[in-house]
Amino acid sequence: MDCAFCEIVAGERPAHVVLDDGPTVAFLDTRPLFKGHVLLVPRTHYETLSDLPADLVGPFFTGAQRLAGAMETALGAAGSFVAVNNRISQSVPHLHTHVVPRNRKDGLRGFFWPRTKYDSDDEARDYAARLRDALG
Repeated sequence: MDCAFCEIVAGERPAHVVLDDGPTVAFLDTRPLFKGHVLLVPRTHYETLSDLPADLVGPFFTGAQRLAGAMETALGAAGSFVAVNNRISQSVPHLHTHVVPRNRKDGLRGFFWPRTKYDSDDEARDYAARLRDALG
């Protein structure tokens, strides 16, 4: 099975990793809604939230909770948007939660998700480092 997220977890594909706490790994989205947009995945491949074993639900969403807080601390975001797609609109068939920094009047409306990109790999590396630092 070819899975881009499994390759990132295994270190076989480059990514700006923000969190690696054992059961979960989080890394910057390469096409972020806003800079600092993170994808949180379980280390083990599960396609959807329904497939995630009950004993991993808590650790998985604890990761999302920590990332949401880190966005406010590290990026000065006013809040965050946290979302999971199951099959529909799931571009990679590996469970992942989007944790996106938000600010008032940032332009995000409903489910219209305009994508952006980092100006450079150095800028992406800086965002990842700031989030990692805020996570401790």
